[in-house]
Amino acid sequence: MDAAPASAAPATLDATSPTTTPAPAPTKSPGLLTDLAAGLAASLVAVPSALAFGVAVWSAADPALAGAGALAGIVGAFSLGIVAPLVGRNPGFITAPCAPAAAVLGGLAGHFAQEGSTSPERIVTLLALTALIAAALQIAYGALRVGRLIKYIPYQVVTGYLSGVALIIATTQLPMLLGAPGGAKLTDAATLPALWSWQAVVVGAATIFAMALAQKKIERVPAPIVALAVGALTYFVLGVFDPSLLHTAKNPLVVGPIETSGSLLDAAASRLAGLGAIDLDDVLLVLASAATLSVLLSIDTLKTGVVLDALLSRRHNSNRELFAQGTANFVSFALGGMPGAGTMGPTLVNVTSGARTIWASVAEGVFALLVLLVLAGAIAWVPLAALAGILLVVAFRMFDFGAMRLALNAETRLDFAIIATVIVVAQVFGLIQAAVAGIGLAILLFIRDQATASVILRKRDLTAMRCSRRRSEAESSLLDRHGSDGLVVELKDNLFFGTTDQLLNELEPELAKRRFILLDLRRVALMDYTAAHLFERVRHRLLEREGALLLCGMPSGRASRQDIQRYLDRVGLTHEGGVEIFETRDSALESMENRILRAAGWTERDERNALSLAQLPQLQGLPPAAVQLLARAIRDVALKPGEVLFKGGDAGDELFFVRSGMIHIRLPLEGGKHHHLGSFGRGELFGELAFLDRMSRSADAVATSETSLYGLSRERFDALAREEPRLAATLFERLASVIAHRLRRVDGELRELEER
Repeated sequence: MDAAPASAAPATLDATSPTTTPAPAPTKSPGLLTDLAAGLAASLVAVPSALAFGVAVWSAADPALAGAGALAGIVGAFSLGIVAPLVGRNPGFITAPCAPAAAVLGGLAGHFAQEGSTSPERIVTLLALTALIAAALQIAYGALRVGRLIKYIPYQVVTGYLSGVALIIATTQLPMLLGAPGGAKLTDAATLPALWSWQAVVVGAATIFAMALAQKKIERVPAPIVALAVGALTYFVLGVFDPSLLHTAKNPLVVGPIETSGSLLDAAASRLAGLGAIDLDDVLLVLASAATLSVLLSIDTLKTGVVLDALLSRRHNSNRELFAQGTANFVSFALGGMPGAGTMGPTLVNVTSGARTIWASVAEGVFALLVLLVLAGAIAWVPLAALAGILLVVAFRMFDFGAMRLALNAETRLDFAIIATVIVVAQVFGLIQAAVAGIGLAILLFIRDQATASVILRKRDLTAMRCSRRRSEAESSLLDRHGSDGLVVELKDNLFFGTTDQLLNELEPELAKRRFILLDLRRVALMDYTAAHLFERVRHRLLEREGALLLCGMPSGRASRQDIQRYLDRVGLTHEGGVEIFETRDSALESMENRILRAAGWTERDERNALSLAQLPQLQGLPPAAVQLLARAIRDVALKPGEVLFKGGDAGDELFFVRSGMIHIRLPLEGGKHHHLGSFGRGELFGELAFLDRMSRSADAVATSETSLYGLSRERFDALAREEPRLAATLFERLASVIAHRLRRVDGELRELEER
């Protein structure tokens, strides 16, 4: 986060978040001058914020270090601004010191200062070590390709964290705004007006007013620049009446002289040499803070990257960007600068000013360097109250006030509880503990939600649904009476330790009265060993009732899903009796129906006795002369088990009547799987679509046994129609009746898919 003029609320890692509304991008193509102008505009936002963040951190260690903090902020601005775009190659992206860095480092510096046993010089060394470790962690994040994982931190934790950072910034800057002496506690500074400096209060109030007004009324000049100018002008006006304000030496109300010696290379050599005095105890002392800092900087960077992607209709490489951020933060450490991240405000100003290449981002860093080289003397006169006013506005805009509304609704109070917990823990214990508490609470709530949510999409027995095979009236009557022995359970989502107990609770009543249970796993993404053990328990219960567990639709062909059948093979479930696996639900339903029918005394009809043409149900009732006439247009087809009659995409115009055997119509799917559209036995017809529209076949037709067919081509049928139009009309009428019946069945299947 930073003093961005573009967004008043924290942004999520989702580009569609309503809390982040990027400005429209310009359409003109950029040139070098456009990039330079965009970089200058971005620096006008980044530099004042960097200056304020640096002063805030170093002043927490010792108010006398305000000048050193200003220098660290400026050095961070130009080193991050130049290095990050050269490594990350992310056009338009601006990296600069940011609020999360100020909160973590400022809090750490304040903690050491309050202990009283650590000198300011050593505090600065420990801050540098923290920045170094955070940079190394960010480089590791990028190299290990964990950039995408950081995006999955729950947003309740992110917004609570950023709101906690905002409160930390506000509580540390309020004493400075009031002009309280260095080291004054917040409670003392807020409740003891005797500690206040009225000049600081006036300057701070003028700065806050100017920044708020500029945000709404002035579009061409960034609000931090306007606020800083108004704050400085107010200070000098007060100096006319109080000449003691018009000097920088030992003046607690201004930044003070910025002392630099040697070149930047000398500073880098000195900083690296200082690492020799670091021992393992120092590393362990700041390791948790460094890890927190690295995650916060990464989140801030990725959040800005997502918004920039939405603005420019592209996608950045998050892992490369994290590597670039870590590299830039290492360079900033080496030069004595403050760490930072991809910052929303300067980035949006950069892009909306016309930047489309990395050189605009580099230009921002170069302009920050020019500020250090040319305006170092002027920075000494910057009022601390003005910087505090800018940061207070930044903190106000960072705090997610909209999240407070979540407490008003019962459905969102748990989300509010997570956010509030992170904020409170951040204030009472620290940002590290807040991160642990927030993520831990989010995990517990996730498990709780999973444990109470049902993974069953729907349940129906065989009195309510059937396979696509046409059954006789006697068979249908038996299934109506005994169909309750079989149950179809459609599962969804993830089957793991957090959901299996609820699944068992819902299946328990069914296990007491069903003999066969079919689990449809088409919508299941993954399962674990706990779920496999549950399947084993269900199998045992069904075997006790002389039944079986049936499984179908197991995903395996998509890269985004687990190969569940292979997993069940590995854990040994499929090696036991009482478990049957089917590729399609329809074939599983047919098998379950057959087992229920056999248990009810049904004898499967013999599909081997071939029907004559006159015995086909579609032709019954026709005069013998009409049947004989039709026989001249018919051809005989014989198929062996497994033989393919036609495949989807084949040309053909024949309508087929099944004399004997069985035909399965299958729709090919990815991964070598298929969807079973229907089974057609003796007396049924298929192939009507190509017969009617003469287009290519829409699915595969495969014989599952010795099969005999009659084939009627459209060409021969048309010739017959010209000779006997009444016969043709009768056949079309009966064909239309068959199609209507099948369409009604499809309506039912579509209704199932759309049930909510």
